[in-house]
Amino acid sequence: MTNLVDRPGTALLVIDVQQGNTSGAHDRDRVIGNIQALLAKARAEDVPVVWVQHNDPDNMPKGSPQWEYAPELVRLDSEPLVHKQYADSFEDTDLEERLAERGVGRLVVTGAQTEECIRGTLHGALVRGYDATLVADAHTTEDMREWGFPVGPAESIAYTNTYWSWAAAPGRKGDVAPTAEVDFGR
Repeated sequence: MTNLVDRPGTALLVIDVQQGNTSGAHDRDRVIGNIQALLAKARAEDVPVVWVQHNDPDNMPKGSPQWEYAPELVRLDSEPLVHKQYADSFEDTDLEERLAERGVGRLVVTGAQTEECIRGTLHGALVRGYDATLVADAHTTEDMREWGFPVGPAESIAYTNTYWSWAAAPGRKGDVAPTAEVDFGR
């Protein structure tokens, strides 16, 4: 249970599913399809959806085609968009304010890239008092071995799913669920 006792709500986070980091991502189409299914479910259940978009001046500069979200995913005007420059979606952004406005104490996390922005945001959420569910089949990454990662994308995703299933801190916890088993209720 979240440490944010006055915030019983849940939100779906869609992190950095941008053309620059998903064009070559592992199992891209299936992951985006799963995110589409979660978007439909969240919207049908009046669960807040919050979008996060990374700005990297070297690889995904704001306004470039690489910076744009994958075209299959469409954000509604009523859904907040948080711009970030660090792996942790909370760092130097208004994400915390957006979640507080909506009474959110639990996050359901999807997006890219597993090793960087997904892990960074999960840890950022836990240390700030949130419960955080990682959707096992709705996050992805590219092959990062050329930058020193010891395993390929499938292994990195599997490791992150296993690791996060054990995440916990006093009064809050991590959790992992496949798309079909995501429950936005408490």
